[in-house]
Amino acid sequence: MWRALQLSFLLSLAGTLFSGTLSYRELFGASALACPAPGAPGTLLGYPACVYGFFMFLALTVVTGLGLWAGWMHGARAAGDAPLVAK
Repeated sequence: MWRALQLSFLLSLAGTLFSGTLSYRELFGASALACPAPGAPGTLLGYPACVYGFFMFLALTVVTGLGLWAGWMHGARAAGDAPLVAK
């Protein structure tokens, strides 16, 4: 289960970076002035689909990251190790 969570985190992080790059190019790059009008083919509510993908991958990255962090904290306490947070 731990390995699956690690793999999910890595894939969602890669998706966040990739879709973030595409979103940045679409919204702020040279092609931003040539973006289609809201409702045009290739947009969802006026934004390119990569923007929605970015937020979806960002949510997955946060959730899996929190799961890894909670598992690490639980594992550190169970093993008797002190967490990295100062008391």
